[in-house]
Amino acid sequence: MEFTAKQIAEFIQGSVEGNENASVHTFAKIEEGVPGAISFLSNPKYTHYLYDTQSSIVLVDRNLELEKETQATLIRVDNAYEAVAKLLALYEMSKPKKKGIDSLAYIAPTAQIDEDCYIAPFAYIGENVHIGKGTQIYPHTTVYDNASVGEDCVLYSNVSVYHDCKIGNRVILHAGCVIGADGFGFAPTENGYDKIPQIGIVTIEDDVEIGANTCVDRSTMGSTFVRRGVKLDNLVQIAHNVEVGENTVMSAQVGVAGSTKIGKWCMFGGQVGIAGHAVIGDEVRSGAQAGIAGSIRKGHITVQGSPAIEAKNFARSSVVYKKLPEIYADVNHLKKEIEDLKEILNKKK
Repeated sequence: MEFTAKQIAEFIQGSVEGNENASVHTFAKIEEGVPGAISFLSNPKYTHYLYDTQSSIVLVDRNLELEKETQATLIRVDNAYEAVAKLLALYEMSKPKKKGIDSLAYIAPTAQIDEDCYIAPFAYIGENVHIGKGTQIYPHTTVYDNASVGEDCVLYSNVSVYHDCKIGNRVILHAGCVIGADGFGFAPTENGYDKIPQIGIVTIEDDVEIGANTCVDRSTMGSTFVRRGVKLDNLVQIAHNVEVGENTVMSAQVGVAGSTKIGKWCMFGGQVGIAGHAVIGDEVRSGAQAGIAGSIRKGHITVQGSPAIEAKNFARSSVVYKKLPEIYADVNHLKKEIEDLKEILNKKK
């Protein structure tokens, strides 16, 4: 399917600079552009590619000032990155969706499968499960008894949704994702550790996307919550009784310990660790590998380091840390001078 620059500009509310009849049928990175492709430019360090790219159309910000003419037709928009995201979403939606229940899938007699669903070979759907309209479930995925999955969801291969868990609408669970495994609860005894039964569930609200091999543990009692619009990267661990607030995002290998409550619109870089029973306010941002050892209730702050401190303080502290060997040498030198002065003064007494 081909689209012209004029059609694309109308869809994303942009303005064409060049040939409005230039047509494209695919996407390409600006540095790997080919005729018939559309690219975008949002990072200034890639600007030099704009003048040599072979892409037919390039999305750019309205305020971009050109140093010379471009071969490509430009579409100027308020935000090129957001514009290409809209186009990619449109492209994804235009792909035909699979439908039907394969004969090699197992569907329990009491399961309810709404219309337009796709259940792939070797998927397992347990007793009393409800699968909403338009949901796609790929091979070797298991939805255990009494769980529910909403409408227009995608569960890729080898996903496991444990019993009684609830998945909202338009949720994407990538390969190997586990929803509702037991929380890490053990009571120490003289003979070892007694398992504490985890009788709660996991509730995933609408428009959530969870990456490959990420785990969200079921609660001891009640529910672990992943609220609307949350995006979790690959290899994230959400422990029992955690609540992740709306539109919060987490990069790979973030770990959240049990019973922590995280606010709305938070952002956590890769390998951030958050201690248990903490309360994290709204719009907390954390740099990669930060160790959040306690609550940050007030929110609206950026932290870094381990233990995590306010980012500006961390930056200043990092400068000092780099100079510690020199500072240590200077302190020893000053100590020696002080001792020498004391010795001289004592001799004069």
